This record gives sequence, structure tokens and C-alpha cells, in this order.
Amino acid sequence: MFDSLLRRLTAPAPDRLPDPDADLALAALLVRVARADGHYDESEIARIDRVLANRRGLGPEAAGQLRREAEAFEAQAPDTVRFTRALKEAVPVEDRFALMQALWTVALADGERDADEDQVLRLVANLLGLTDQESAIARQHAERG
Repeated sequence: MFDSLLRRLTAPAPDRLPDPDADLALAALLVRVARADGHYDESEIARIDRVLANRRGLGPEAAGQLRREAEAFEAQAPDTVRFTRALKEAVPVEDRFALMQALWTVALADGERDADEDQVLRLVANLLGLTDQESAIARQHAERG
């Protein structure tokens, strides 16, 4: 099921992803951030479902289904660098700050800041073309809810 998407993500110059694949890839990145600290709990799962529902206009059932697919895909997805570079092509520049804010809301869902999550988010921000300052502002927005 994920083979064609994995091939596109690992290609030397990935193509722009079509919307269904981009949605799955973005959801998988949310899962990857949530799993970065070695704990993947109900608060993070619920936050991912809310982010997916809000970003894509999905109902709770559809958001949960997309997240479950993303969990399976994330386990097979390439390293974060290649993965995020491909996602950069799928996310318009004007939407990357909102994506970063969504990633921070997932990372902060369990009420703790973790060094492993911070490291992944610094890398992702850089690969998405965002500065450390823009990521920090996204984090502050996420903290305010």
C-alpha cells in the first residue's frame, strides 16, 4: 500500500506529492514527532487526531483512520531528512509555519518538552525552510493553545 509513496519519498529528486499522499506523509511526520521521545501516549494520539481533523476538515473517525495509516507508514518511512525534504515540496511556503505550529502542539501534548523531540523539530524546521526563530514563534503559539 505504501510502496509507491515510499519510492517517491526516497527518489533523488522527489516529485510533488498528490493530496492523498501528502496528507498521509504529513500525518506520518506528526506521528514521528510524537514518537521521538520514546513515548507515544493517548494525549499525543488525541492531539494528532485533532490536528488532522482541523487541517483537513475530517470527522473524528476519518482523522483516526488517517492517523492509524500514518502510524504504519511512519514505521516504514525513510529517515527524517529525506522524508521532510519531500514534504517540503508538498506544503506551500505559506502553510509551513502552520505545519510547524501543529508539530509543536503534538510534541507538547504530553505536557513535557523532551530533548529528542526538540532535536527532531529543529531538524524539521530547517528542512522545511523555517528559521529557529520561526520555529520558536510556532512553539509559543502552540503553548498558548
